[in-house]
Amino acid sequence: MFQSFLKEESGAQVVEYALVIAVISMLLIIALSPLVTGTGLSDLIDRVLTCLGGVNCA
Repeated sequence: MFQSFLKEESGAQVVEYALVIAVISMLLIIALSPLVTGTGLSDLIDRVLTCLGGVNCA
């Protein structure tokens, strides 16, 4: 019974997916942090909504 438990690899996929999600989350945090530095989150949301509205986003 113990040997069959060691050969079971179905749980490894869950761990791999969790690691991929963690790495992608960290990359997104690092990539998006310059957008919110010095401003609030509501300012970022307002800027995105303005840009999506077709107004000049500069």
